[in-house]
Amino acid sequence: MFKSDIEIAQESSLKDIREIAKKIDLSEEDIELYGKYKAKVDYNILNKKKKEGKKAKLILTTAVNPTPAGEGKTTTTIGVSDALSRLGKKTAVALREPSLGPVFGVKGGATGGGYAQVVPMEDINLHFTGDFHAIGAANNLLAAMIDNHIHQGNDLNIDPRRLTWKRAVDMNDRQLRDIVVGLGGAKNGVPREDGFDITVASEVMAVLCLAKDILDLKEKLGNIIIGYTYNDEPVTAKELKANGAMTALLKDALKPNLVQTLEGTPTFVHGGPFANIAHGCNSVTATKMAMNFADYVVTEAGFGADLGAEKFIDIKCRMTGLKPDAVIIVATVRALKYNGGVSKEDLNNENLEALRNGMPNLLKHVENITKVFKLPAVVAINKFPFDSEAEIQLVKAMCAELGVKVALSEVWAKGGEGGEAVAKEVLELIESNDSEMEFAYDVNASIEDKIKMIARKIYGADDAAFTAAAKADIEKINKLGLGHLPICMAKTQSSLSDNPSLLGRPEGFDITVRQIRVSAGAGFIVAITGDIMTMPGLPKEPAAEKIDINEKGVISGLF
Repeated sequence: MFKSDIEIAQESSLKDIREIAKKIDLSEEDIELYGKYKAKVDYNILNKKKKEGKKAKLILTTAVNPTPAGEGKTTTTIGVSDALSRLGKKTAVALREPSLGPVFGVKGGATGGGYAQVVPMEDINLHFTGDFHAIGAANNLLAAMIDNHIHQGNDLNIDPRRLTWKRAVDMNDRQLRDIVVGLGGAKNGVPREDGFDITVASEVMAVLCLAKDILDLKEKLGNIIIGYTYNDEPVTAKELKANGAMTALLKDALKPNLVQTLEGTPTFVHGGPFANIAHGCNSVTATKMAMNFADYVVTEAGFGADLGAEKFIDIKCRMTGLKPDAVIIVATVRALKYNGGVSKEDLNNENLEALRNGMPNLLKHVENITKVFKLPAVVAINKFPFDSEAEIQLVKAMCAELGVKVALSEVWAKGGEGGEAVAKEVLELIESNDSEMEFAYDVNASIEDKIKMIARKIYGADDAAFTAAAKADIEKINKLGLGHLPICMAKTQSSLSDNPSLLGRPEGFDITVRQIRVSAGAGFIVAITGDIMTMPGLPKEPAAEKIDINEKGVISGLF
């Protein structure tokens, strides 16, 4: 019988975090301890200890569109980093922090699985070092200052009906999507409609993950547009004099967190914007810190390559000058058969026809990375015990037609040893390729054209259509002089299209953009398609029901 992820993590022998820090030349004075196994690293250290000489190699892990069968992108990221360490490379990992919403909902935690995990997994998946609580507090401080300003006379002439800023909590709670606040009489504020976003959907999260330093964070927070006046003028957090206090709340949250994999590879876990409603990448600070202190850095972007990888390149890389030296595209035979029409219950049975029908989903992601972004890539098959040799050979053959190699990843069962085949392919890609990365669109194109280019190039759509409301939003954003910002597509993660039921590689469809918002603080424009929830709900049987703790404080049921 297989051990659960939490059982494997709890049975492991963790090294003192000071020992982990030494592996990447961080001294005890460079880190702030949060117990024996966690630490924060001050962002100012990047100015004090700049790496001289050869630049670190950045490896991006992405995947096919996620399915109920699971793909194991984070698990692969961790396992390959351990494999690189085993191969004698000075390696670090840069990952997002898990949100409590998925941990207690459907998806579960985000610390990998099996023998490819970051630890202490319970701490990371739960409160960790309090970063998300600080982000929620900063978000809600701004919300409180908005309503207080209106209550105290409204000098900025804010229209309460046109506020765009919501409160936030890091929990799946559908009851909070649409609420009424300010009830109970004049002393309790001005009654109005309001709502909550989950913390990872807050613009504060996106701002923190894209900020270069504390002053840049303060400036970006000040640029957040919270709503509009009765005269249709934007109102910013800076005008409310809120950004200074918000930054004060975030001064420690801005520092990346240092932990370790089961095999002792240093891992920066920091920030966690959702990839279907935000840009889906860990913080710029954590990525740069990992690259400053290691020679090889493995990072990931949320969901499939149509969302996370596209935003990693078109938003994060564009803003920072980063460029992946190689890309790992994770797939499972099970997920590809699901895309080929097989039900979840039958995925363990060999089905070459369904696999062949589902392969176009993987091949489209491969094309996006290698032909649109012009980056070298390897496909990592996250191997399951029920995968047949014939199925694996079919994946290899169809990828070979695109000139992309395939390597088996067995990191769940074997840890770093099981990731060596992928790691060796990655090293070969890095050594044999020096291609120039390209973006999917010219950032100076019109908002409509940028969205159309993403839809056509990345999703394979015929075109993008805009509702009347979206067209009005575009006109307003252009009037604000913000039409030059990059695009952050809010789209279902389950399909290349904006319809979650269209699996595989759909053709003959349009992307419908129903609303467009500007995140002036984060520095991007959010194009909303389909039914995107910024406050998810819990399922009928939430994962929280299985989580427990005993008299010794040992947690069980967390995965």
